[in-house]
Amino acid sequence: MTFNPIQSIDKTLVAKRFAHARNTYGREARVQQQVAEKMLRLLMEHTGKHSAAPNSTGNTLSCPESISPFRKVAEFGCGTGCYSRLLLHTLQPESLLLNDLCPEMEECIKDICDRDNKGRVKFMPCDAETLEFPQETDLITSCSTLQWFADTKRFFTRCHRFLSDGGILAFSTFGKQNMQEIHTLTGNGLEYLPLDSLKKLLSPLFEIIYAEEEIVILPFGTPLEVLQHLKQTGVTGTEKRVWTRGRLQNFCNEYIRMYSNTDHSVSLTYHPIYIIARKRIKQEEETYI
Repeated sequence: MTFNPIQSIDKTLVAKRFAHARNTYGREARVQQQVAEKMLRLLMEHTGKHSAAPNSTGNTLSCPESISPFRKVAEFGCGTGCYSRLLLHTLQPESLLLNDLCPEMEECIKDICDRDNKGRVKFMPCDAETLEFPQETDLITSCSTLQWFADTKRFFTRCHRFLSDGGILAFSTFGKQNMQEIHTLTGNGLEYLPLDSLKKLLSPLFEIIYAEEEIVILPFGTPLEVLQHLKQTGVTGTEKRVWTRGRLQNFCNEYIRMYSNTDHSVSLTYHPIYIIARKRIKQEEETYI
């Protein structure tokens, strides 16, 4: 099987779209919030670092008793902070570096930094693919971000360099079927890497502890609601064409024809992928190779 871990991404446009959506993202990003809660639960279940994890409602996720937290944690693509808050409240690390491509996201996580009177939480706006993570980081993690990266293989290599021995790289991203309706009707979308390809890119430097993918279907009343949802979550970062009245009408007609449900709603597909990987030490790397 062949695959291309490198894609062309206009990150200036991506940053602009997400910055514009920062005030509506928390309300509209229902799948991303569910993914964040599940990612943290899986992380604790499969690394032996268990705790009671709060979810978006303030209740706790069902997890075993606490053993030991990660000391140094870095999250790339923190966005508005839905995953960041779970990490901070649950793992209670000695330091938490939050990174995002959009400088504007700092205002969205201001509450986290303001409550942190020990200086544990820091925000660094920049492209995560060039970010100098702190040396000997115990956990590098992210939710719903990796699909926007230009060179996935190179980023995994960089993470390996900054992680402590036995450190964890844990992330969620999206697979080939993600927003397949939009790609089919517009020809627009990201080049999502399948789970097997991600595992192959990771395996020389990481031991795969856990990997899973799932399909989540969101219903909407109309195709226009789908487009509004995408705009308000900022995930239109690859769309450059203008929506003329004729193009919009044709899009809606075809969407209803191809993706309508028996209750007259229409569907939008999400394809989350979850991976937890442990850094191989040098001897393990040589043995694997």
